[in-house]
Amino acid sequence: MWDPSTYLRFGDERSRPFVDLLARVPVERPRSVVDLGCGPGTLTVTLARRWPGARVRGLDSSTEMIEKARTEEYPIDFSVGDVREWTPEPDDDVIVSNAVLQWVPGHEALLRRWAGAMAPGACLAVQVPGNFAAPSHRALRAVASEARWQAPLAGLLRDAPVLDPSGYAGILHADCVVDAWETTYLHQLPVIPGGDHPVLTWMEGTALRPVRAALDGDDWAVFRATLGARLAGEYPARGNVVFFPFRRVFFVALKQG
Repeated sequence: MWDPSTYLRFGDERSRPFVDLLARVPVERPRSVVDLGCGPGTLTVTLARRWPGARVRGLDSSTEMIEKARTEEYPIDFSVGDVREWTPEPDDDVIVSNAVLQWVPGHEALLRRWAGAMAPGACLAVQVPGNFAAPSHRALRAVASEARWQAPLAGLLRDAPVLDPSGYAGILHADCVVDAWETTYLHQLPVIPGGDHPVLTWMEGTALRPVRAALDGDDWAVFRATLGARLAGEYPARGNVVFFPFRRVFFVALKQG
Protein backbone atom coordinates (compact mmCIF):
# COMPACT_ATOMS: atom_id res chain seq x y z
CA MET A 1 0.00 0.00 0.00
CA TRP A 2 1.23 3.46 -0.92
CA ASP A 3 0.66 6.37 1.47
CA PRO A 4 0.38 9.68 -0.43
CA SER A 5 1.09 11.79 2.66
CA THR A 6 4.28 9.83 3.42
CA TYR A 7 5.42 10.01 -0.20
CA LEU A 8 4.86 13.78 -0.35
CA ARG A 9 6.93 14.59 2.77
CA PHE A 10 9.78 15.58 0.45
CA GLY A 11 7.65 16.84 -2.42
CA ASP A 12 10.07 19.55 -3.57
CA GLU A 13 13.02 17.17 -3.72
CA ARG A 14 11.03 14.46 -5.50
CA SER A 15 9.59 16.90 -8.06
CA ARG A 16 12.91 18.32 -9.26
CA PRO A 17 13.91 15.30 -11.43
CA PHE A 18 10.45 15.37 -13.03
CA VAL A 19 10.91 19.01 -13.98
CA ASP A 20 14.41 18.34 -15.33
CA LEU A 21 13.10 15.41 -17.37
CA LEU A 22 10.29 17.43 -18.95
CA ALA A 23 12.72 20.20 -19.89
CA ARG A 24 14.28 17.81 -22.44
CA VAL A 25 11.01 16.72 -24.07
CA PRO A 26 10.94 18.31 -27.55
CA VAL A 27 7.25 17.79 -28.43
CA GLU A 28 5.41 21.10 -28.69
CA ARG A 29 1.76 20.20 -29.37
CA PRO A 30 1.02 16.62 -28.32
CA ARG A 31 -2.45 15.25 -28.87
CA SER A 32 -2.32 12.98 -25.83
CA VAL A 33 0.01 12.87 -22.81
CA VAL A 34 0.22 9.90 -20.41
CA ASP A 35 1.82 9.81 -16.96
CA LEU A 36 2.60 6.19 -16.10
CA GLY A 37 2.91 5.74 -12.34
CA CYS A 38 1.37 9.14 -11.67
CA GLY A 39 1.24 8.71 -7.89
CA PRO A 40 -0.83 11.40 -6.15
CA GLY A 41 -1.15 13.45 -9.33
CA THR A 42 0.68 16.55 -8.17
CA LEU A 43 3.24 16.26 -10.97
CA THR A 44 0.72 15.15 -13.59
CA VAL A 45 -0.85 18.58 -13.16
CA THR A 46 2.33 20.13 -14.58
CA LEU A 47 1.73 18.17 -17.78
CA ALA A 48 -1.74 19.68 -18.13
CA ARG A 49 -0.28 23.13 -17.51
CA ARG A 50 2.47 22.74 -20.12
CA TRP A 51 0.20 21.23 -22.78
CA PRO A 52 -3.30 22.66 -22.11
CA GLY A 53 -4.56 21.48 -25.50
CA ALA A 54 -3.68 17.84 -24.92
CA ARG A 55 -5.70 15.03 -23.44
CA VAL A 56 -3.86 14.13 -20.22
CA ARG A 57 -4.14 10.78 -18.46
CA GLY A 58 -2.56 9.39 -15.31
CA LEU A 59 -2.18 5.71 -14.46
CA ASP A 60 -1.09 4.18 -11.16
CA SER A 61 -1.40 0.76 -9.53
CA SER A 62 -2.24 2.27 -6.12
CA THR A 63 -5.90 2.94 -5.36
CA GLU A 64 -4.83 5.30 -2.56
CA MET A 65 -2.68 7.35 -4.92
CA ILE A 66 -5.41 7.59 -7.55
CA GLU A 67 -7.97 8.66 -4.94
CA LYS A 68 -5.64 11.50 -3.96
CA ALA A 69 -4.94 12.37 -7.61
CA ARG A 70 -8.63 12.72 -8.38
CA THR A 71 -8.85 15.62 -5.92
CA GLU A 72 -6.73 17.74 -8.30
CA GLU A 73 -8.72 20.50 -10.00
CA TYR A 74 -7.61 19.77 -13.56
CA PRO A 75 -9.30 17.90 -16.43
CA ILE A 76 -7.09 14.84 -16.09
CA ASP A 77 -8.31 11.26 -16.45
CA PHE A 78 -6.78 9.31 -13.53
CA SER A 79 -7.23 5.55 -13.41
CA VAL A 80 -5.92 2.50 -11.55
CA GLY A 81 -3.86 0.17 -13.70
CA ASP A 82 -0.64 -1.78 -14.14
CA VAL A 83 2.04 -0.25 -16.38
CA ARG A 84 3.06 -3.79 -17.40
CA GLU A 85 -0.29 -4.19 -19.14
CA TRP A 86 -0.40 -0.74 -20.72
CA THR A 87 0.16 -0.13 -24.44
CA PRO A 88 0.50 3.25 -26.19
CA GLU A 89 -2.47 4.47 -28.19
CA PRO A 90 -1.85 5.93 -31.67
CA ASP A 91 -2.19 9.54 -30.46
CA ASP A 92 -0.05 9.20 -27.30
CA ASP A 93 2.59 11.71 -28.36
CA VAL A 94 4.22 12.09 -24.92
CA ILE A 95 4.64 9.20 -22.50
CA VAL A 96 6.16 9.98 -19.11
CA SER A 97 7.33 7.47 -16.50
CA ASN A 98 8.90 9.06 -13.43
CA ALA A 99 10.46 6.89 -10.70
CA VAL A 100 8.36 3.83 -11.57
CA LEU A 101 10.28 1.29 -13.61
CA GLN A 102 12.69 0.42 -10.78
CA TRP A 103 9.72 -1.47 -9.32
CA VAL A 104 9.20 -3.52 -12.50
CA PRO A 105 11.56 -6.49 -12.98
CA GLY A 106 12.42 -7.00 -16.62
CA HIS A 107 11.24 -3.54 -17.65
CA GLU A 108 13.74 -3.57 -20.51
CA ALA A 109 11.30 -5.71 -22.51
CA LEU A 110 8.49 -3.34 -21.57
CA LEU A 111 10.43 -0.37 -22.95
CA ARG A 112 11.05 -2.20 -26.22
CA ARG A 113 7.34 -2.97 -26.52
CA TRP A 114 6.35 0.63 -25.83
CA ALA A 115 8.87 1.97 -28.34
CA GLY A 116 7.65 -0.47 -30.96
CA ALA A 117 4.03 0.64 -30.48
CA MET A 118 4.70 4.40 -30.42
CA ALA A 119 3.79 6.49 -33.44
CA PRO A 120 6.57 8.31 -35.34
CA GLY A 121 7.34 11.59 -33.59
CA ALA A 122 6.11 10.36 -30.20
CA CYS A 123 8.37 10.77 -27.17
CA LEU A 124 9.05 8.49 -24.22
CA ALA A 125 10.52 10.31 -21.19
CA VAL A 126 11.73 8.23 -18.24
CA GLN A 127 13.49 8.83 -14.93
CA VAL A 128 14.53 6.12 -12.48
CA PRO A 129 16.47 6.31 -9.22
CA GLY A 130 20.05 5.18 -9.67
CA ASN A 131 21.09 5.18 -6.02
CA PHE A 132 20.96 1.45 -5.29
CA ALA A 133 24.68 1.35 -4.53
CA ALA A 134 24.38 4.31 -2.13
CA PRO A 135 24.99 3.90 1.63
CA SER A 136 21.23 4.10 2.24
CA HIS A 137 20.46 1.03 0.14
CA ARG A 138 23.55 -0.88 1.23
CA ALA A 139 22.39 -0.37 4.82
CA LEU A 140 18.88 -1.50 3.91
CA ARG A 141 20.15 -4.70 2.29
CA ALA A 142 22.54 -5.35 5.18
CA VAL A 143 19.76 -5.20 7.75
CA ALA A 144 17.46 -7.29 5.56
CA SER A 145 20.16 -9.98 5.29
CA GLU A 146 20.27 -10.54 9.05
CA ALA A 147 18.92 -13.92 10.12
CA ARG A 148 15.76 -12.49 11.67
CA TRP A 149 14.65 -10.92 8.38
CA GLN A 150 15.85 -13.33 5.72
CA ALA A 151 12.68 -15.37 5.42
CA PRO A 152 10.04 -12.60 5.38
CA LEU A 153 12.10 -10.33 3.11
CA ALA A 154 13.45 -12.94 0.69
CA GLY A 155 13.42 -11.62 -2.88
CA LEU A 156 12.06 -8.17 -2.02
CA LEU A 157 15.26 -6.14 -2.41
CA ARG A 158 17.32 -6.18 -5.61
CA ASP A 159 20.90 -4.96 -5.86
CA ALA A 160 20.64 -3.29 -9.28
CA PRO A 161 17.09 -2.99 -10.64
CA VAL A 162 17.95 -0.25 -13.19
CA LEU A 163 20.47 0.30 -15.99
CA ASP A 164 22.86 3.18 -16.57
CA PRO A 165 22.21 5.77 -19.31
CA SER A 166 24.11 3.83 -21.97
CA GLY A 167 22.15 0.69 -21.13
CA TYR A 168 18.81 2.39 -21.77
CA ALA A 169 20.12 4.09 -24.90
CA GLY A 170 21.25 0.70 -26.19
CA ILE A 171 17.77 -0.76 -25.72
CA LEU A 172 15.99 1.99 -27.67
CA HIS A 173 18.43 3.32 -30.25
CA ALA A 174 17.17 1.05 -33.04
CA ASP A 175 13.75 2.76 -33.00
CA CYS A 176 14.46 6.14 -31.41
CA VAL A 177 16.85 9.03 -31.11
CA VAL A 178 17.83 8.80 -27.44
CA ASP A 179 19.05 11.52 -25.11
CA ALA A 180 20.26 9.78 -21.92
CA TRP A 181 22.05 11.19 -18.89
CA GLU A 182 22.41 10.99 -15.13
CA THR A 183 22.40 13.55 -12.34
CA THR A 184 23.32 13.35 -8.66
CA TYR A 185 21.25 15.72 -6.55
CA LEU A 186 22.54 16.76 -3.16
CA HIS A 187 19.46 16.99 -0.97
CA GLN A 188 19.83 18.84 2.30
CA LEU A 189 17.25 17.18 4.51
CA PRO A 190 16.20 19.02 7.67
CA VAL A 191 16.86 17.43 11.06
CA ILE A 192 13.81 17.51 13.31
CA PRO A 193 14.86 17.63 16.99
CA GLY A 194 13.68 14.43 18.64
CA GLY A 195 12.49 13.04 15.30
CA ASP A 196 13.59 10.18 13.10
CA HIS A 197 16.69 10.40 10.95
CA PRO A 198 15.59 12.23 7.77
CA VAL A 199 16.99 9.59 5.39
CA LEU A 200 14.88 6.98 7.19
CA THR A 201 11.86 9.24 6.76
CA TRP A 202 12.68 9.63 3.06
CA MET A 203 13.00 5.88 2.56
CA GLU A 204 9.68 5.19 4.27
CA GLY A 205 7.99 6.92 1.33
CA THR A 206 9.49 4.57 -1.27
CA ALA A 207 12.20 1.93 -0.71
CA LEU A 208 10.87 0.75 2.65
CA ARG A 209 7.28 0.31 1.47
CA PRO A 210 7.60 -3.41 0.54
CA VAL A 211 9.52 -4.10 3.77
CA ARG A 212 6.79 -2.47 5.84
CA ALA A 213 4.15 -4.55 4.05
CA ALA A 214 6.03 -7.79 4.74
CA LEU A 215 6.62 -7.31 8.49
CA ASP A 216 4.18 -7.24 11.38
CA GLY A 217 4.12 -4.36 13.85
CA ASP A 218 6.78 -5.57 16.31
CA ASP A 219 9.18 -6.80 13.64
CA TRP A 220 8.76 -3.59 11.67
CA ALA A 221 9.54 -1.48 14.72
CA VAL A 222 12.79 -3.38 15.36
CA PHE A 223 13.78 -3.34 11.68
CA ARG A 224 13.09 0.38 11.42
CA ALA A 225 15.09 1.20 14.57
CA THR A 226 18.02 -0.95 13.40
CA LEU A 227 18.10 0.69 9.99
CA GLY A 228 17.73 4.16 11.50
CA ALA A 229 20.84 3.61 13.63
CA ARG A 230 22.83 2.54 10.59
CA LEU A 231 21.66 5.52 8.57
CA ALA A 232 22.66 7.91 11.35
CA GLY A 233 26.20 6.57 11.03
CA GLU A 234 26.24 6.77 7.23
CA TYR A 235 24.66 10.23 7.02
CA PRO A 236 25.71 12.28 10.06
CA ALA A 237 23.90 15.52 10.77
CA ARG A 238 25.76 18.74 9.98
CA GLY A 239 24.09 21.28 12.16
CA ASN A 240 20.41 21.13 11.34
CA VAL A 241 20.70 19.26 8.01
CA VAL A 242 21.77 15.90 6.63
CA PHE A 243 23.42 15.83 3.19
CA PHE A 244 21.82 13.11 1.09
CA PRO A 245 23.33 12.58 -2.40
CA PHE A 246 20.85 10.94 -4.75
CA ARG A 247 21.74 9.69 -8.24
CA ARG A 248 19.04 9.52 -10.90
CA VAL A 249 19.07 8.19 -14.47
CA PHE A 250 17.14 9.85 -17.30
CA PHE A 251 16.38 9.23 -20.94
CA VAL A 252 14.18 10.84 -23.56
CA ALA A 253 13.51 8.69 -26.63
CA LEU A 254 12.00 10.25 -29.78
CA LYS A 255 10.47 7.67 -32.13
CA GLN A 256 11.69 7.82 -35.71
CA GLY A 257 9.51 7.46 -38.79
